[in-house]
Amino acid sequence: MPTATQRTTADALLAAYGRTYAQEAGVSLRNTPQPLYQLLVLVHLLSARIKASVATDAARALFDDGMRTPKRMSEATWQQRVDALGKGHYRRYDERTATQLGDAADRLLERYGGDLRKLREAAAGDVEECKRLLRDLPGIGPTGADIFLREVQGVWPEAAPYFDAKVLQGAARIGLPDSADAVARLVDDEDRPAFAAGLVRCALDKHVAEDVTTRAHIDRRREPGPPTAHPLRRIRMRGRESKAVSRFPRSDV
Repeated sequence: MPTATQRTTADALLAAYGRTYAQEAGVSLRNTPQPLYQLLVLVHLLSARIKASVATDAARALFDDGMRTPKRMSEATWQQRVDALGKGHYRRYDERTATQLGDAADRLLERYGGDLRKLREAAAGDVEECKRLLRDLPGIGPTGADIFLREVQGVWPEAAPYFDAKVLQGAARIGLPDSADAVARLVDDEDRPAFAAGLVRCALDKHVAEDVTTRAHIDRRREPGPPTAHPLRRIRMRGRESKAVSRFPRSDV
């Protein structure tokens, strides 16, 4: 069972950093084709060695320029994709990424009619098979598949709880358990995607981990503690003065 300290730490993390990467990119994730595809695009961008904030900004720029569906991504020219990525300051990998986004959209249209729910159906509830099918899309590797399943576990419950090695690395940094099942028990089911994202932030940034630890410590100090022992007092008993003991036993020092 989770300890009170662990629950306080989990609450502090959710309060300060409990926001999915999809939310940061303006994606209201639902089990429908467009938001699922937008998540895939975001995952593609997050997979590169680049700041998460740059990836989410680039995803917003692509969506703002109309590339919200596989069809629109496929129809856009390579230069239009490059230009949109540039607006989001995603410049280091923009040319290769623009190509991969187009190729992935084409394959998604060819195999699944542009609907990731059909990929889910093809996996038939097998998370490992789902990862394999995701990795078969251009630009999506093991890291990308992990990110996708972390974020989608709220709407694809067969993937939950999905707390991979990167999530558990963040959990260890703030004193939480080192097993996926134990970490999952710290929060409600609907909070798992945001909790996973927050733990990833702890893994990637030690300052985030330190801030969560500090917040949790402050929160624990604010919690009401057990009643303190009444001070020794002198009372009169049967006409004689007698020293009364505390109502609560002393612990051995």
